[in-house]
Amino acid sequence: MSLFKKREEERIDAYQRELINTHYVEVDNMYKKMRGWRHDYRNHIQVLKAYASTGDIEAIKAYLDELDRDLSTVDMVVKTGNPMADAILNSKISLAKSKGIEVHADAHIPLKLTTPDIDLCVIIGNLFDNAIEASMKLPEDKRMIRIYMNMKNTQLYISFTNFTAVGKLEKVGKVFKTTKGEGHGLGLVRIDNIIERLGGYLSRNSEEGAFTTEILIPQK
Repeated sequence: MSLFKKREEERIDAYQRELINTHYVEVDNMYKKMRGWRHDYRNHIQVLKAYASTGDIEAIKAYLDELDRDLSTVDMVVKTGNPMADAILNSKISLAKSKGIEVHADAHIPLKLTTPDIDLCVIIGNLFDNAIEASMKLPEDKRMIRIYMNMKNTQLYISFTNFTAVGKLEKVGKVFKTTKGEGHGLGLVRIDNIIERLGGYLSRNSEEGAFTTEILIPQK
């Protein structure tokens, strides 16, 4: 292996470790909120009972409204059936919504995959981060990301589509030209390397105002 290639791989690995750590922090924060709400469940019931014993209906309504708002911040929007996919998807969907991006997700995955969790995290996290970054260049009412994940025979199928502020991107060889920063390019390289290592298939397609990535990963 040449010195240049070795340094390039070390740079990609360093960037990816940082990205994975960020993803896990996001996921951990979401689950901490969920555990906290469940822990307080009994206390909430006691408060509602106290209001009910005095017949204070308005106080009960106000308290329920407050709980509803709190619960909406930790609700699992997507339930794929796979814990890792649920964690990273719901974490990113929450992030996208906070940025005014509409997300349509249809995902169904078996509980057990042969694809390592760390690889699944890297793939989904990178695809979502790239889609969010591209969406932020659009007016809020135009921001949308579509996600589809399901099994196709013995392969896991992943599709991400997002609208873009530019027209059809120019392709140079196998790579689309981009004006984004260094991290974006490293993320794409990392995805490519993982798909190649897993013996999968990857396709990127740029149409007028939309960009789609499709992936197939064999499940042994």
